[in-house]
Amino acid sequence: MLPRALTAAKDGGVFFLHGGDEYRKAVAAGALLERYADPATEAFNVDRLVGTETTVERLASIIATPPMMASWRVVLVKETEGLAASPKAREVVLDAARKPPPGLVLILQATVPSRSKAKFYRDLARAATAVEFKPVPPDSVPGWLVTWAREELGVTVEIEAAQALAGAAGTELGMLTQEVRKLAEMVGEGAAVDLDAVRRGGIRLPSQDRWAWFDLVGNRRIGEAANGLPVLLAQGESVIGLVIGLSSQLLRIGVAIEGGVPALQAALPPYQRFLARRIVAQAQRWTRSELADAVRGLRRLDQLLKASAIPGEVLMEEWLLGLTVRRREGRR
Repeated sequence: MLPRALTAAKDGGVFFLHGGDEYRKAVAAGALLERYADPATEAFNVDRLVGTETTVERLASIIATPPMMASWRVVLVKETEGLAASPKAREVVLDAARKPPPGLVLILQATVPSRSKAKFYRDLARAATAVEFKPVPPDSVPGWLVTWAREELGVTVEIEAAQALAGAAGTELGMLTQEVRKLAEMVGEGAAVDLDAVRRGGIRLPSQDRWAWFDLVGNRRIGEAANGLPVLLAQGESVIGLVIGLSSQLLRIGVAIEGGVPALQAALPPYQRFLARRIVAQAQRWTRSELADAVRGLRRLDQLLKASAIPGEVLMEEWLLGLTVRRREGRR
């Protein structure tokens, strides 16, 4: 699941990997190392530095050193943001990005400070092969995991299993991919990782996971959703977090109502497109007016959460009840 900009690059040079997703940045850096580093001469041609610890002189010397008995010299710099405060270090890095020395592969991993407007990062992004790794939104993690398992391992992970894993283990991608590898080995080649496999793997599952709960609402199984709400909140979910997740769910249903599978697939991230038919099936349970009322009610709920002393659970229960009442009124 490497970005196209990295898979298409063949001629070395400077790679600027930035963004808040540390796991995918590290995977991308590892893939570049594997592509360019010659195992037989790795001791001579691979350098690993930390931007907050290295000196400008050492960095410049390593970048200027040609490869020995190999095509490429690979330099991996973690915490590149540690170089940004030094004018000399910025100059060394930008010079290498604008005109890479022959045989150099310079991989720069960075977490750009929030709201930073530093010219260094903009110039580096223009001069290097730059890829931003934005964190996968928590509600999108199960879909990402399903796609990752299929593309990276050739393993089918059912969406219910991915949702249960994320609900039990959290949404940190590195931990989740390790769990999927273990489960894939447990079920054996050719078998799918399903919800039963997750249970047999000894993972303690939540009584109610948030993604299954969103599907309950999407399928208009409102009574079950109302019963599951206290369970979710007791497990540590927040009403604000549920509102955010419901907003995404209803938005996707709205796209499906208007444009069907093609429109929804175009709107979804690539790793979630396999969910389109499931959401379209949910859309068949809503009319446009019902969905519009639900969205307005959800907006009102969000405003009350910020301004009212009424407990969030009560407000969410009221919103769910409103869905049921409006459905009954519409049938009269």
